[in-house]
Amino acid sequence: MAAHLRGELHPPLREARATVPDTVDVPALRARLALSQAAFAHRFGLDITALQAWEQGRRHPDRTARVLLAVIAHEPAAVERALGAVE
Repeated sequence: MAAHLRGELHPPLREARATVPDTVDVPALRARLALSQAAFAHRFGLDITALQAWEQGRRHPDRTARVLLAVIAHEPAAVERALGAVE
């Protein structure tokens, strides 16, 4: 304990690993939030054409988009606060 207090001993860092979903059911997420495509895209800073392509199966969200969508699914208000969303 004394060595730690003197800065001579450092506890091992815990490594946390985030799990990024492989797929996201965007239409279900949007429906759960009761938002149109346009409102969902606008509220969370997404490109409407990308959103439409995801929902029509023409494209799939890349890893970064899946991370954002996962946060939206669990904490939409946090994303709104971070982006400064206003109605």
